[in-house]
Amino acid sequence: MLKIENLHAFYGKSHVLHGVSFDINSGEIVSLLGRNGSGRSTTAKSIMGLVECKGSITWNGQAIVDKKAYQIAHLGIGYVPENRDIFPKLTVHQNLILGQKGKGEGSRWNFDDMYDMFPRLKDRQHTEAGVLSGGEQQMLAISRALMSDPKILLLDEPSLGLAPLIIQSIFKTIRQLRDDGLTIILVEQNFRFAAPIADRHYLMEHGHIVEQIHAHELAEKTELLNTYLGV
Repeated sequence: MLKIENLHAFYGKSHVLHGVSFDINSGEIVSLLGRNGSGRSTTAKSIMGLVECKGSITWNGQAIVDKKAYQIAHLGIGYVPENRDIFPKLTVHQNLILGQKGKGEGSRWNFDDMYDMFPRLKDRQHTEAGVLSGGEQQMLAISRALMSDPKILLLDEPSLGLAPLIIQSIFKTIRQLRDDGLTIILVEQNFRFAAPIADRHYLMEHGHIVEQIHAHELAEKTELLNTYLGV
């Protein structure tokens, strides 16, 4: 579904990704794991056309490296950035309207689906998004991305700064989305929450993929995980 080969990314003269290669199959949850500065978020931004990069990124066989972010989104890649990027002066409902693809006709998800998924958003649909809690803002960011009817959802640090109970709720939702057939890339530092839901994990360090670990291999890779993640 998504294939990255020999990807290099740059911030000005700073060379951040060094030949990253991996692939995502339809219906999977795949996590990118690593410490801060390992290149996980830069990989996500590269997929979305938000940083300068070279190499090969193909989406269902179509090259997307030179496309703009809005073009990539229109192809069916939903993105929830690390800082969520909600519109703070707009209400919850208005934020969802902005995420809607066209008039929403034929979309897999609608407003009622989002409010069923996250009842707290329904209660606050007329509230300005800027006064929401961190957990509510993350729910809104995920919902807004889903309103664009993506075929694959790219989540950058969905657990960042959230209380454990909120994290568990959001990861339960992520698992349900996968069970409903959505493909998910999970950029995550919190291994303990990513481990139970991802089918495969890619360990990153200094802009490189250092290891691919399948879910059933986690128990035998404890020493490696401790080396790169400190778990």
